Amino acid sequence: MAGITEYKFYTEHKQIETLPAPETVYIPVIQHIGRPCDVIEVKEGDNVLMGQRLASAGAQPFAPIHSSVSGQVIAIKPYPHPVLGTCKAIQIKNDLQDTINANNHGRTEQEVQKLGAKDISDIVFNAGIVGMGGASFPTHIKLNPPRPVNTLIINIAECEPYLTGDSQLTIEKTGQIISAIGLISKCFPDLKKTVIAIEDNKPLAIEKLEKACAGTPLTISVLKAQYPQGGEKQLIKKILNIEVPRAKLPFEVGVNVQNVSTVFAVYEALYSGKPLFERVVTVTGKCLASPKNLLCRIGTPLKELIDFCGPLTNEPAKIIVGGPMMGIAQYTDRAPVIKSTTGVILLDKQEARTLDETPCIRCGACVRACPMGLMPCLLNQYSGKSIWQQAKECGAMDCIECGLCNYVCPANRLLVQSIKRAKMESK
Repeated sequence: MAGITEYKFYTEHKQIETLPAPETVYIPVIQHIGRPCDVIEVKEGDNVLMGQRLASAGAQPFAPIHSSVSGQVIAIKPYPHPVLGTCKAIQIKNDLQDTINANNHGRTEQEVQKLGAKDISDIVFNAGIVGMGGASFPTHIKLNPPRPVNTLIINIAECEPYLTGDSQLTIEKTGQIISAIGLISKCFPDLKKTVIAIEDNKPLAIEKLEKACAGTPLTISVLKAQYPQGGEKQLIKKILNIEVPRAKLPFEVGVNVQNVSTVFAVYEALYSGKPLFERVVTVTGKCLASPKNLLCRIGTPLKELIDFCGPLTNEPAKIIVGGPMMGIAQYTDRAPVIKSTTGVILLDKQEARTLDETPCIRCGACVRACPMGLMPCLLNQYSGKSIWQQAKECGAMDCIECGLCNYVCPANRLLVQSIKRAKMESK
């Protein structure tokens, strides 16, 4: 997709603005890959503090959930979820005081530098930090790999069209990000190399990083902008020329990849004692009068973000959470921001048009485009006939759901959707 219009110009270099906290937040108890947070630590009528833990799970892997406001719990019941459709959520009426939980205390520079690997991992766990590039895997687990890690990659590729939150965060918080990288490195005693991976369509962020990294052992790898380069396995192949085998994870080839927003969340947890209860979200699209990069509280309904970037210049036909390639279309603007929400994109009728599927013509375009070396057309056939085991054996679980097969298919086959179904049925 190199050379294709990326539509980042809507929010490129726009300073991050803070979205006012809403009157009510709706905090889902599932915001990570792993066990759901089914241990609810509050009940209706309880008063809670900003940063207070609300829910956890009985066993790993999980990341605890925290309140993004201070106020009163008014309900614990199913509510729209941007990924799952619906999910139990803790609804909190905001008292607008932002009274901070006293347990979330900050640390001096000297105290932070004395922290060891286990201290850092424990703090990251208690802060509920997950991969914020969209994957949402609990970060404390990635900081405790079962095998030695020799290379750490900081992911600022942000290869999805429209999205600019990571690059803008890098521009505004460069020093903090570099500090956090050094602290994260403590978790990998066998580390030999740290690489900051960034695409060449972010010149201001690159300039800031080059100045900040001068005199440090950090390496900046400027990559030609190309989707879906931001995937962990794609980055590792591009930078190190190492293939992560099918059904394997990066640590099994000695590599750990961390998204830059996750790195900044680690900085805030270590220095300020701040749990992950807010994040930067790109709110964009030509339907909006003022697209922005917004710092939003977790649990804020999408409608609040859209209204803040309005008025609408055109009625949106589709609202997507995430990027346009891997994001998920929403059935309601009541769904809240969660830890993995990178963007909210409003598409008009022309942009959101759906083309009719026609029979596969066996052209092989999807096979050539697949970054994982799969055969989407074949997986589509297996899925259509409910042959789940065969789909699994042909690599359905390795699909990263990048959407390139859909993008290049001349027959408009809904390939990635069928593969996603095969993945769900094969679990």
